[in-house]
Amino acid sequence: MNQIQILARFAESFMNPPKWEAILKQSAKAMDMLLAGNGAGSEYLGWVNLPSGITNEELVRIEKTAERIRNQSEYLVVVGIGGSYLGARAVIESVCNPFDSYRTEKSKTKILYAGHHLDPDYHRDLLDFLAEKEFSVNVISKSGTTTEPAVAFRLLIDLLEKKYGKDGTKSRVIATTDSTKGALKKFSDEYGFETYVIPDDVGGRYSVLTPVGLIPIAVSGANIRALVSGAQAMQKVLTEEKDPSKNLACRYASLRNTLYLTGKKIEILVNYNPALHFVAEWWKQLYGESEGKGKKGIFPASVDLTTDLHSMGQYLQDGERTIFETVIRVETTKRDIELTARDGDVDGLNYLAGKSLSWVGSKATLGTLVAHTDGSVPCIEIVIPKLDEENIGALLYFFEFACGVSGYILGVNPFDQPGVEDYKNNMFALLGKKGYEDRKDDIEKKI
Repeated sequence: MNQIQILARFAESFMNPPKWEAILKQSAKAMDMLLAGNGAGSEYLGWVNLPSGITNEELVRIEKTAERIRNQSEYLVVVGIGGSYLGARAVIESVCNPFDSYRTEKSKTKILYAGHHLDPDYHRDLLDFLAEKEFSVNVISKSGTTTEPAVAFRLLIDLLEKKYGKDGTKSRVIATTDSTKGALKKFSDEYGFETYVIPDDVGGRYSVLTPVGLIPIAVSGANIRALVSGAQAMQKVLTEEKDPSKNLACRYASLRNTLYLTGKKIEILVNYNPALHFVAEWWKQLYGESEGKGKKGIFPASVDLTTDLHSMGQYLQDGERTIFETVIRVETTKRDIELTARDGDVDGLNYLAGKSLSWVGSKATLGTLVAHTDGSVPCIEIVIPKLDEENIGALLYFFEFACGVSGYILGVNPFDQPGVEDYKNNMFALLGKKGYEDRKDDIEKKI
């Protein structure tokens, strides 16, 4: 695997050198805290050494489960919310063919998603669609009581039992949950589902390299061994390089936090590859949930370019200057297309004859970087060699490690999410869940 690069050529002019040097030193201390496990949230650092700890036996078991699902089902419905599905979806949509419903040559099973919202139309349409299809379910929840996935799973298991009976349903559900406790664990044991464990020391948004992500990724036909190999290589690179100016994660964390100190409060993750859309969605959860605490933190947003240049482009170029961009740039394409000349040149494109579409795209990327920098938007570049499992595994682990470093620089616990519980508790109260009666009275006074 070629090295991922962090380039700051379109951000350097916006940097305050003394602040940059100070933040770099802080990043080294933050990295030491992460590796020593003596910072806030240290009980959730299992992901740091996770790639190197994945065994062949674990991968073999996951591959066998995936093969069984592919042999019996046209569709796998992944039931989860947040980190319980975003990591898997990010990988699957990065490396699979979008014009075959994210199938690969290795798999005829399509991946569908449920439990990531409460829209009745979506779930009704999904149930109607699956009624005459062969399908299985991978339900992912630590507790089994998170409302969105719990509701979706109840709907799906009702359909499974109607189609296959209880015995047939048993072989069509894989539960990824707690090792010993929780409603889903209890239900799975009673029913006899195959179960996989969500490690106690790995939070949901850091869980893509656990069975949470690896099972659906394997079912899709993507190469989980290459994915893990890329993450292992990046783990080695980041944990062995102690110079923060050379460490990729420290550089990225320091760049974004230095820009934050200069008033750049919003980071926009930019991609020029539609396949990276859900990498951005995963990244937004990772950074938003990890850093948005104590009334501080960089707000993570994303755009898909060049598409969004024709909708968000005006604001990016000329709106309020509180933003900076992090651009994911892919060096090589899987299959390129050469443009040809046409008689008459009606569309005026003959000047591009003989040029590849990737070459045209690269000039659009560079032109945009220069325009946005001229418009006072700093741009960080993350360059990856190509879109494949190995490089995506490296990229995801890089973002995780950099997030831990960045959170410690910011002075927050990057591994909890206390604010998320507020909406859940209010929702439980309004739904009439037992034990939330007092909260319901308080809420009803405000609405």
